[in-house]
Amino acid sequence: MQFNELSLHHNILKALAIKDLEEPTEIQRKAIPYALVGRDLIASSKTGSGKTLAFLLPAVHRVLTQSPLSRRDPRVLILAPTRELAKQVFLQLKWLIAKQPLRAALVLGGENFNDQVKALKHNPQFIVGTAGRVADHIIGKSLYLNGLEMLILDEADRMLDLGFEAQLKIINKAADHRKRQSMMFSATLDSAEIHDLTQILLKSPQRVTVGAASEEHKDIVQSFVLADHVTHKEALLSHVIQQKDYRQVIVFTATRSDAERLALLLKEQDIDAIGLSGELTQGQRNNIMNEFGRGKHQVLVTTDIASRGLDLLSVALVVNFDLPKLADEYVHRVGRTGRAGNKGEAISFVGPKDWQSYLRIKAFLQQDIAFSQIEGLVAKFTGLKPIKPKNKTRVAKKTSKKVRDSQSAPSAPRVNTMQGKEVGDAPMMRKPRSSKPITDDD
Repeated sequence: MQFNELSLHHNILKALAIKDLEEPTEIQRKAIPYALVGRDLIASSKTGSGKTLAFLLPAVHRVLTQSPLSRRDPRVLILAPTRELAKQVFLQLKWLIAKQPLRAALVLGGENFNDQVKALKHNPQFIVGTAGRVADHIIGKSLYLNGLEMLILDEADRMLDLGFEAQLKIINKAADHRKRQSMMFSATLDSAEIHDLTQILLKSPQRVTVGAASEEHKDIVQSFVLADHVTHKEALLSHVIQQKDYRQVIVFTATRSDAERLALLLKEQDIDAIGLSGELTQGQRNNIMNEFGRGKHQVLVTTDIASRGLDLLSVALVVNFDLPKLADEYVHRVGRTGRAGNKGEAISFVGPKDWQSYLRIKAFLQQDIAFSQIEGLVAKFTGLKPIKPKNKTRVAKKTSKKVRDSQSAPSAPRVNTMQGKEVGDAPMMRKPRSSKPITDDD
């Protein structure tokens, strides 16, 4: 199938031709026809599958071919979980409508609110933003969605993970549910949270699934290497990066301090590296990503802040210096390479502190994972043995002895020797978990 067989507006086909895009990906082939006829849609596909165009093409087509419900309100609202992902979506939208008399605005948390108000007053047909800041504009009455025709949620599962359910409900309430078409893209369609959100936002949605999140990525060679400790990982990292002439590399760490430290360590070895973490200001993060996107640096060392939303075709290697705690985050990390048909590599270091994460990833992928070895850097660590359950018979005997002893001796209050107070009068209450969403990406 070719894009010209999808009945898209001729100006869209011209824009695709400029980018030498002729054949839609599988998610595009399956999702676009339903979207073009106005069906609500809930779709799932693995990273790097082309899902952004799967919702942008029908959105632009609608705006070009149908009369607006309102001349002042935006016609299409696209929400992303993070600033970085929203910017990537916005850039693709901009080249798609570059030759059209259409306007788009980017509305992100952490950036100047008043500048966004000015941009919204120009009545853009498209808004790309993060849920928290869009909800702020609705509450502040600088954004109205009465005439909204399409609501699109990219990586809805991630939005829920970040705590934006309340903001999504504010946005849903502001936009007329009866008039609009809604599309939701999510890594998983089967969680209770996604099901509940689907019931609120969508009307009899068509489900489209292309590959499971755990499905093996054919364009990425994945390997796991055992490591003894941090110093051993550092030696492995230097060796891996220097063994081949990789065009660009992304290294993922668990902490901000490690991202900065490893970037400095690589620089000392004459490797062109730069660190990125959430501790930097938004302007600093933008500059770093722009420089890396232009190929100014070979290595980007970062936390999970960059595990989603980076569409960089020149990234040939991803290194997991630390494994992520969540198995699906591993999939998003390695998905930064092997994009758009390009080949890529992903190497993960597994030390004692990574072992439980490794087991979760192995179970999630449902694949046999054999460890690779690097000559001269072979680890002594070979994995942690599973904890054996205690012998129930022995436990029962000890319990019976305690019961007999308690029956023959008078009871005494238990004393907390640290506080000097009796324990057991009332249970210790945990503080309730805050429902306030993470603000870094609002």
